[in-house]
Amino acid sequence: MNIGLGLLLSVLAGAATMVGSLIGMVVKKPGPRFLVLSLGFSAGVMIYVSFVELLQSGISSIGFLPAQLFFFLGMAVTFLFDAMIPHDYMAEHNLTDKGHRNRNLARTGLFVALGIGIHNFPEGLAVFAATLHDVKVGIAIAVAIALHNIPEGIAVSVPVFTATGSRSKAFWWSFFSGMAEPAGALVAAVFLLPFLNAAVVGMLLSVVAGIMVFISIDELVPVSRSYGEEHLSILGFIVGMVIMAASLWMVR
Repeated sequence: MNIGLGLLLSVLAGAATMVGSLIGMVVKKPGPRFLVLSLGFSAGVMIYVSFVELLQSGISSIGFLPAQLFFFLGMAVTFLFDAMIPHDYMAEHNLTDKGHRNRNLARTGLFVALGIGIHNFPEGLAVFAATLHDVKVGIAIAVAIALHNIPEGIAVSVPVFTATGSRSKAFWWSFFSGMAEPAGALVAAVFLLPFLNAAVVGMLLSVVAGIMVFISIDELVPVSRSYGEEHLSILGFIVGMVIMAASLWMVR
């Protein structure tokens, strides 16, 4: 059994989040246009991969109706969690209010890091399980996940770095969200290996798809559009979807 290789592939896929984090921090003092583009881009990536890959994998594993139920369960749980934390958006306030803007950006970065961490955990399970079944399939899934983890790292690091000015905070938040990937694989190896099957992974991926769609439409898109660059936000969103589609096509 390829247990060691499955764990290694999950680590490499998760580490791509840090690559995105470093890219996001290369631009010194990123302005609103860069922020709008990167957040819109990441929302496009997350929504596309949720519907095209995660939910579709759930449907293939457990059937259409069960996958839809788990998808909306993911959205409902995230909505309840979000409702318990009071918040508002930058568009509701004067954008010259730097302190308010930074608080919103820091909160956005935290939510995205949390969402990506939750998202990466079952993906780690998927990489591990696929590698045990077929090494080539495991590698293909790990590459696809790594490609979409790069813009996710940008989505975490840019708002955190802009809000706090701390490169270390931006990097470590991305690091911990990315390392949820090998954590999922490790849990699978230690606890779930006797019970892990396509149905369990399908349920998890369906739930995660709902979580990621909710975070994108509730956090990434509104914050991106709140800067007033609506067309730029949509452009970033579309480009993110196109690049994600191309990356998935390349590894098939």
